[in-house]
Amino acid sequence: MTLMLKNYAADSWIGSTGNTAAIRSALTGADIARTGSDGLDFAAMIDHARTVGGPALRAMTFHQRAHMLKALATAIMARKEELYALSASTGATRKDGWIDIEGGAGTLFTMSSKGRRELPDDVVLVDGDVEGIGRAGTFIGQHIYTSLQGVAVHINAFNFPVWGMLEKLGPTLLAGVPAIVKPGTATAHVTEAAVRIMVESGVLPPGALQLIVGSVGDLLDHLTCQDVVSFTGSAATAMKLQAHLVIARESVRFIAERDSLNATVLGPDAGPGTPEFDLFIAEVVQEMTTKAGQKCTAIRRAFVPAAWLDAAEDALKARLAKVVVGDPSVDGVTMGALAGQGQLADVRAQARKIGSQARLVFGDYDHVEPRGVAAGQGAFITPLLFRADDPWTSALVHDVEAFGPVATLMPYRDLADAIALANRGLGSLVVSIFTHDPAVARDFVIGVGAWHGRIVLIDRDSAAESTGHGSPLPMLIHGGPGRAGGGEEMGGVRGVKHYMQRTALQGSPRILSSVVNRWLPGAPRHHDGPHPFRLRFDELAIGHCFDSKSRTVTLEDIEHFADFTGDTFYAHMDEDAAAANPFFPGRVAHGYLILSFAAGLFVDPAPGPVLANTGLDSLRFVKPLVPGESMKVALTVKAKTRRNDDYGEVRWAVVVTDGGDATLATYELLTMVAF
Repeated sequence: MTLMLKNYAADSWIGSTGNTAAIRSALTGADIARTGSDGLDFAAMIDHARTVGGPALRAMTFHQRAHMLKALATAIMARKEELYALSASTGATRKDGWIDIEGGAGTLFTMSSKGRRELPDDVVLVDGDVEGIGRAGTFIGQHIYTSLQGVAVHINAFNFPVWGMLEKLGPTLLAGVPAIVKPGTATAHVTEAAVRIMVESGVLPPGALQLIVGSVGDLLDHLTCQDVVSFTGSAATAMKLQAHLVIARESVRFIAERDSLNATVLGPDAGPGTPEFDLFIAEVVQEMTTKAGQKCTAIRRAFVPAAWLDAAEDALKARLAKVVVGDPSVDGVTMGALAGQGQLADVRAQARKIGSQARLVFGDYDHVEPRGVAAGQGAFITPLLFRADDPWTSALVHDVEAFGPVATLMPYRDLADAIALANRGLGSLVVSIFTHDPAVARDFVIGVGAWHGRIVLIDRDSAAESTGHGSPLPMLIHGGPGRAGGGEEMGGVRGVKHYMQRTALQGSPRILSSVVNRWLPGAPRHHDGPHPFRLRFDELAIGHCFDSKSRTVTLEDIEHFADFTGDTFYAHMDEDAAAANPFFPGRVAHGYLILSFAAGLFVDPAPGPVLANTGLDSLRFVKPLVPGESMKVALTVKAKTRRNDDYGEVRWAVVVTDGGDATLATYELLTMVAF
């Protein structure tokens, strides 16, 4: 039975009222689904996202949104076998499906974790430190991020129907912005199933997520500067979208990830017989055959020292000969099909262009005998390895991407030549180098960094844990300059900020502290009530403070600390040597003595709500303390973050001063405090 896909618009599943297009099995060519979006009111979808989804998400804190992402990932994992069953029809092996399905859920899990650990339990994100403006400190500046009040339109490629959606959706929802997803048609049935799982989980607010499984119609005509378009696909389509009148006129944010002729380099130190040579060969074949080469990060160009070109070719062909193409459900199959007949025709056409300037040394454009599949069925092709002995006269190998199991092997003269050849891709998502030489690694990174979004350095030390050349990770950016589109996704919290507006605030410390919900220097401090260590998490207010009594630090204190800790650095023990140091007037107290005495001055030692000291951030020693001077401490609640149902983290601003109120040290103290 052919599956009729539905759109998810304004929290309802809606089928096409007009024409539909067929989705065909990559294995047999049979119709497996039909898809279309005729009859959708795209303006109403945009309005629903803005007026229903946006307000609901923005009412949630970053932590609440992060918990939502975790619940969505958990729902995907609980029903992953449903997605694996559909993924097989796209030509994906179980391993390919794991990257897409469980990799997609893993991206949500990671974004959830980073959201809870690195973002506040608030709706405003503070960016950087306070900027002093007025001399007296009554007028300051502070940068913040707030959620855009629009919608994110995600236009995704066909190759990763789950991961491709979730890697965009995680940062978007965490930012508090609703999304409308448009998947690639060839695999839209897998995306639709994943959206159903998330909707049925019941954790998404109304309007937070909508799905279009056909044409987007006039959707883009209704966008404004509060909206974002994030696109993955061809350069031609990206340029068409970027030139859209409304996107240009309204300054709609546009994030593009498009064509990328990614390269890998075998280092000049990594000859045959080295672990790096073997790792290089394995990685090239892995990248050619995973997802049948249908990866935006796949290796398209492989460069080796000229002296080892023949050895590399022989090793690659020997490994490629072990690849078994066929139905992924059949035992022994290691590479599945392309996504469809259209994709097969395109890969063959582009590969033949490459073949006009490079020699095909492995594979066949047209002939393939897939295991477990009747002759003539499916979108199968063998891996195709080309060799171009003069890469500087073979322009097409650097300009034409065959989006399949296709790569070209080429020589380089020296490292500078390898760098120039890698950069000849004119901007790529990723480049990798296999080297055990730190000097080679540094020179390579400096040489190629401006042209690449990610650089992977692999050697014998990292290989066991390496995620490989072609695996974007949620905590690292995914994107690249030039041909790759100039966009950037993921990167942990960096990706969240693409869906937020940075704004500079100016005002008094009191007003700005209220806005950002954290104490800023110069804002009022509250002394009322008991010692703050006697108060539970919910009882502590931002700005609640404690000012200690003074303590005089003696020479005996300094010598005892030195003897007890073993820190007998001359600045603390030798008056003449210390006086010769331009930083000290003579013998001074240890910095860590100051911290220890500070703790003794502000700690309330009896058991109570304070459970643990978990960290100390941003420590600065500002002025030395000489024997005979006094010190005191000012402790202020700077920020609070709920961690679970039992306790939360309290961040204290700590300032240590001497008897003349000159600052000795500043830092932020982290404590866990019970509710």
